[in-house]
Amino acid sequence: MADVEGNLKTISKAIQTTQRLRGSVGRVFSQLRDGMEGGETAGERSKAFLDQLRENLLAVNKEYDELEKLSTAVTKQSDQLPTGSSGLLSLDPVQDKTPLYGQLLQSYKWSNKVHEHAGYTAQLLNQNSLKRSSMMTGLSTKRRKPQSTSHALPGQYVDAVVANLQRHFPNMNITMTRPFGQSAVLQIGLGRTLQAIVVLRGLLIDRVVVKGFQENITQEDGKLDIWSKSQFKVFEKISDHATAATLHYQHPIHPDLALQTFLTWLNSYTTLFTATCHRCGRHLQDGLPPTWRDFRTTDPYHENCRQ
Repeated sequence: MADVEGNLKTISKAIQTTQRLRGSVGRVFSQLRDGMEGGETAGERSKAFLDQLRENLLAVNKEYDELEKLSTAVTKQSDQLPTGSSGLLSLDPVQDKTPLYGQLLQSYKWSNKVHEHAGYTAQLLNQNSLKRSSMMTGLSTKRRKPQSTSHALPGQYVDAVVANLQRHFPNMNITMTRPFGQSAVLQIGLGRTLQAIVVLRGLLIDRVVVKGFQENITQEDGKLDIWSKSQFKVFEKISDHATAATLHYQHPIHPDLALQTFLTWLNSYTTLFTATCHRCGRHLQDGLPPTWRDFRTTDPYHENCRQ
């Protein structure tokens, strides 16, 4: 390490000496270029020129000797890269076409750096093991997130929730049946405006079909028809909006609250054929009333006005 520092100081002095040497040589050539100046007679001019030239040449000689001494003072470094026989690649005369030696040195440096970083990484991983048993040492067992049971509720609880909703919405006629086993189906009549079929899975809304007040909602065998769409475009659009509303209001932890909020949104369709659009102020657009109800304010909008 001391040899390296000494070499650096010697090289720094050599660079400064080289700069002074270049300046001295430059002054010599400048004097030769300008020729003899000053003095009244030719003899005086010649004498002054020779004296100045001798002085400049002595300065060049002195600085050259000093640079030569500094160059011999630089010691040879012994910590060369252990390239072994691969060092013979530097003797290839066609270096531009096959630059193997330089690439080999870069690869060697890169592999050393990778080995060093891998050692650091191994030390860090050994200090902090990733095993679950060691991570939880001294800590209480982590509580697992309770799984949602909104789809597997007892029938008595669902009946109580539906009865409470019937009292909460007196203008809605809610009838509950179970034609598909434990899954309840709500048949909702909203005045003389529309009727909706809401299929529940527990208390989660699985499907919603909206039809006109006078449309048939049963099949030929008397069972509820939960698959066919309405024959009127206005109620077909409301069915699509109701499906979007079920996704918006869905809450696996509090399904009763989600169902109540959805029915509040559906109850806003009592003014389907009387309310005007909240944006354009008109009742009809493309032959349809405002079929969209805002999820937060339940304000009526046309299909194009809500965007």
